[in-house]
Amino acid sequence: MSPTVRNENTGVEIYAEEGGSAGPTLLLLHGLGANGDVWKGMLPLIAENWEGRWLIPDFRGHGRSGHRGPYSVATHAADVASLLDQDDEIVVAGHSMGGLVALALATQWFGVRVKRVAAFSLKIHWTPDEIEKFQQLSQAPVRWFESEADAVDRYLKVSGLNGCVAADAPEARSGVREREGRYRLAADPKTHRIVGARIEDFFKAARSPYRLGAGSKDPMVELSHMVSYDPNAVLFEGLGHNAHVEDPKKVWAFINQE
Repeated sequence: MSPTVRNENTGVEIYAEEGGSAGPTLLLLHGLGANGDVWKGMLPLIAENWEGRWLIPDFRGHGRSGHRGPYSVATHAADVASLLDQDDEIVVAGHSMGGLVALALATQWFGVRVKRVAAFSLKIHWTPDEIEKFQQLSQAPVRWFESEADAVDRYLKVSGLNGCVAADAPEARSGVREREGRYRLAADPKTHRIVGARIEDFFKAARSPYRLGAGSKDPMVELSHMVSYDPNAVLFEGLGHNAHVEDPKKVWAFINQE
């Protein structure tokens, strides 16, 4: 595994980790407010079962990538595409917001060849009140904490990782940043502006096959919404919104299924 920071034509530094060897590229995309470290638990399974390269970026405004708008599905898709070669054969797995970006890449609008998409925990139906709440969050000022522990605690709560990731784990600490002895969440509050995108448009425009899944205890996703777009959508029994962190093996089986 080798961490890399790439600054292509995006105008912002995009942090990514990569590994594996020559062959198809497995692209793993995290959800809103999180970063690529949420996939750490799946890496041993990938090393054992994936014959090719893998790539895990932090979206702009998240984790170790730079903060610069605009934050949109298309912007994130373009950033990710800049890390790939046009000749690569790509399989994309996306969690929550990452699933929506995966569908955007599946439109073939961004110059990369997506073989298939596995999107899970993708909230398909948003009420006007929910959208308004996230738009308000995007206007909130950065909140600073006097201790790293308090910032980590906040990160785990807002990312839904509380109870899934230990507070002293590297995956938790990568969710915060330090400046002059104070701490903040690594994600830019303005990234919440992505909520409200017309999700149905990306489903309609997708040119690559896709599969949908979600934890049976995920409060954000309903099976009835998923089957409208994927009649064979699956539920991961007993898992919640961060199913890939709770049970990497179960979600890997979903991702790796042709």
